Amino acid sequence: MKILDRLNGFTNVISNIVCCDQSGNILLADDAINSIVSELALLRDRRSNVYIIGNGGSAGIASHMMIDLLNMSKIKAHTLYDLSMLTCISNDYGYENVFKKPLDLMLADEDILIAISSSGESNNILNAVRSAISKNIYTITLSGFATENSLKKTGDINVWLNSSDYGIVEIGHAFILHNIADRLALK
Repeated sequence: MKILDRLNGFTNVISNIVCCDQSGNILLADDAINSIVSELALLRDRRSNVYIIGNGGSAGIASHMMIDLLNMSKIKAHTLYDLSMLTCISNDYGYENVFKKPLDLMLADEDILIAISSSGESNNILNAVRSAISKNIYTITLSGFATENSLKKTGDINVWLNSSDYGIVEIGHAFILHNIADRLALK
């Protein structure tokens, strides 16, 4: 595939971001992103924590966002990728609980969870999100692939990219999260 064709495909996906709330109500993309930025700015002011989770390439995106939030935006941001913790929780409780179990202990009132899953079908991500929601934690999700994936309508704000191409979805999630961190750095 030619690079300009790939770029045009990416541009089309980003231009058609779908954002919705837990009820499935469609939100304008800029309004949704502005709301996320506002929530994270409030989190920073109250010195609460944001936790960012994902698997594989999405884990890399989560780590990058954590660094940007810490460094540029002065937000207390965390991932859950300590190798000993991952292997312990996976061994004792199953990989489907690798994020849920630590978040059950670590999430506090007024924290935020950002959950990234290209497919929107990762059980460990879905379990963590359900746990966070049960504690009234403000939750942001990013997904792609199927229109009706399981993650798409679970968060307070859900960002969905209409593509089944891992590369496009992952780069799209990184682009959106970087835009959020950039906006926060200016606030």
